[in-house]
Amino acid sequence: MLKRLLILLSFSVLPLQAQVLTGIDVLQENGFAPLVGKRVGLVTNPSGIDRSGRSTIDIFHESPMVNLVALYGPEHGVRGDVYAGDHVSDFTDPKTGLKVYSLYGPTREPTQEMLKGIDVMVYDIQDVGTRCYTFISTLGLVMRACSKAGVEVLVLDRPNPLGGNKIEGSYVEDGFYSFVSEFRIPFLYGLTVGELALLINEEGLNRGQKGDMEPLKCRLQVVPMRGWKRSMLFKDTGLPWILPSPNIPSVQSALCYAGSGIGGEFGLVNIGVGYTIPFETFAEEWIDADAFKARLDSYAIPGVAFRTIHYKPLSGRLAGKLVHGVQFFFTDYEAAPVTLIQFYVLQAINELYPEKNPYPLKSTRMLDIVCGTDCVRIDFGKRMKVADIVDRWTKDTDHFRTLSQNYYLYR
Repeated sequence: MLKRLLILLSFSVLPLQAQVLTGIDVLQENGFAPLVGKRVGLVTNPSGIDRSGRSTIDIFHESPMVNLVALYGPEHGVRGDVYAGDHVSDFTDPKTGLKVYSLYGPTREPTQEMLKGIDVMVYDIQDVGTRCYTFISTLGLVMRACSKAGVEVLVLDRPNPLGGNKIEGSYVEDGFYSFVSEFRIPFLYGLTVGELALLINEEGLNRGQKGDMEPLKCRLQVVPMRGWKRSMLFKDTGLPWILPSPNIPSVQSALCYAGSGIGGEFGLVNIGVGYTIPFETFAEEWIDADAFKARLDSYAIPGVAFRTIHYKPLSGRLAGKLVHGVQFFFTDYEAAPVTLIQFYVLQAINELYPEKNPYPLKSTRMLDIVCGTDCVRIDFGKRMKVADIVDRWTKDTDHFRTLSQNYYLYR
């Protein structure tokens, strides 16, 4: 079945310095064959570049083989000039003169009017590998809209920066689908964006933000990468990292996001957002950094190391105030229980500072939809022990690993 969905391309052996070619590189080498003679729409952002750093927008616009007619902007916009959570507006791209339609404003799914005059919609955005990042939600809604309009979808594949083996977290439950939990997949899903698109399309996961719509199947093709392996983290690819959003400026930020982002929703500690190392820390004014590190070290969490840190956030709630805590690193990413790190941190804080217990939370909705369930919040809140949520958090990973292997494009 997948053979009908893939563009089968043949290439010579890559030179040693070019370990991985992404979908846009492969597409260029193939002379843009899938796009020739078609009117092209493009969903992208600044992370959509080739190996030399050229924007996919500019590559398409300058190529005589591609008739690029419209751009579509996800969260942060096609040029990355919109901050997290801010609405993106329709406008004309000054460099190309093309109409840019917003997919992060009044509508998250392209309207049929937006798709008029498009034969094929190309998607080229660097994924972060976590379910709650909105770019994959945009992909699913684009696929849904294109199905209604009879528009083909072409995904230019890119690496999952977390590799292709890391699967953690339970499925989204009914009542908790949203733009940050669009699909019934684990929190870490271990697929490239192309593989994920295939799974969404074939497994009927394209059900809309409330999870209650009829799944729609589009005409989908994927341009696979060349040279990528499931064991690769992004640092192994030889590719340049272009921040896909303002708070993921480095590969380390992408790795750590999965280990701290949920914890940030508790509102108890700073996780480095507003400082130079977003998602890499857990710190507050009242924390004894040495005692905190010692307590975390006592848990002997596999594949994770902590060091004490002291810094003043540059913006946000703690701007200009000296905070104390830990920065965390991965010594063995495959062995680490990445998404549970933040809960071990909360457990340690509760043991050291029981008076700082964040329960009852001021707001619970964002935490619950990011987790895809309210059970994690409820079960953890009883004793603030990681042991109380492990079984529920891991219950779907084996099922998804077996299911997702049907859509692997790489080994």
